[in-house]
Amino acid sequence: MSDANNPLIALSDAMAAAVEKAAAAAVTVNARRRMPASGVAYAADLILTAEHVVERDDDIGVVLPDGSAFAASVAGRDTGSDLALLRLERPLAALAEPASQAARVGQMVLALGRPGSEGIQASLGIVSAIGGPVRTGRGGLLEQYLRTDAIPYPGFSGGPLVDASGRVVGINTSGLARGASLSIPAALAWRLADTLAKHGHIRRGFLGVRSQPVAIPPAQQSALGRQQASGLLLVGVESGSPAEAGGLLVGDIIVAIAGQPVTDPDELLASLAGDVVGKPLPVEVLRGGQPATIKVTIGER
Repeated sequence: MSDANNPLIALSDAMAAAVEKAAAAAVTVNARRRMPASGVAYAADLILTAEHVVERDDDIGVVLPDGSAFAASVAGRDTGSDLALLRLERPLAALAEPASQAARVGQMVLALGRPGSEGIQASLGIVSAIGGPVRTGRGGLLEQYLRTDAIPYPGFSGGPLVDASGRVVGINTSGLARGASLSIPAALAWRLADTLAKHGHIRRGFLGVRSQPVAIPPAQQSALGRQQASGLLLVGVESGSPAEAGGLLVGDIIVAIAGQPVTDPDELLASLAGDVVGKPLPVEVLRGGQPATIKVTIGER
């Protein structure tokens, strides 16, 4: 079989080309005491990386693929999602390209890192699982995550997870799940980075309630007009909170927010993510066994 007709050589060449394309936008981030980490060129003067590798706010260095080094400053950071933006003093030549389609389980991917002067490093694997929302070890809730069997070599945090075309499908980090390596999906990472670029931090919604999951009896499910086995019983409403101002009461059972069913505390937190702070949202509750909809203006946590 000639090289031109050898599918393994074609696959190998495609993987090498994907690494070469993504490597043009992968940088080294020097912002902690131990070994450097990685980052990706998110915008003309902004580097997206993992927040936990940015251990200081000054004396931060970024090394570009051509070996040139530049000072950087923190443009925004979010502990909950483990993402940070660094601002460079000069424009970047190449930007990372996020994938247009969400990752799929079984998809072939490459984890990349540039943790030192040796150049780009790569590890091959597949997307082995997609999950979320999940509480992180950094006091936040990640809407979605990717798990891969690509080996996360030291210094890969902040680097890209790319598809066979070299487009970014996720940002790698070991800072969310007690050292386990996860990837933040590109669509989510870019959306959070947009907010960090504008505001310097992520605004997260706040209701001001304490709740616990409870089963919804069939008769009350019938009153709701849909099958929903559980909701959140309010066992406490904070004084002066958005929940109190909106009229939520202890004993109410929250079943949906903005049309999205809520069955456990993680789903409640997920419903308060995104651009919801300051907006009135319809909160569907069961009160005395009967459905009611209450408008609550979401506060900021």
